[in-house]
Amino acid sequence: MDGERHLDLTSEPPEPYPAQCKQGRPFLGIHFACCRVYARIYRNAQGDAYVGHCPRCGRPVRVKISPTGTQARFFEAR
Repeated sequence: MDGERHLDLTSEPPEPYPAQCKQGRPFLGIHFACCRVYARIYRNAQGDAYVGHCPRCGRPVRVKISPTGTQARFFEAR
């Protein structure tokens, strides 16, 4: 046993994540036709739009949030 290391498993398990962490950040899936790639864009801090950009060319996209919106979560940016 000389030089062996032992793992101490006597501590308490960590606290579970708060409920808001389990839900994750709201996002939309966007297919960027410009570069034929998929990426997620996330809701902005004001909560009035989803914003992001193409991961390859950097082309920006902004999707406003409407009170009568849609349940769709995947879109194409052309």
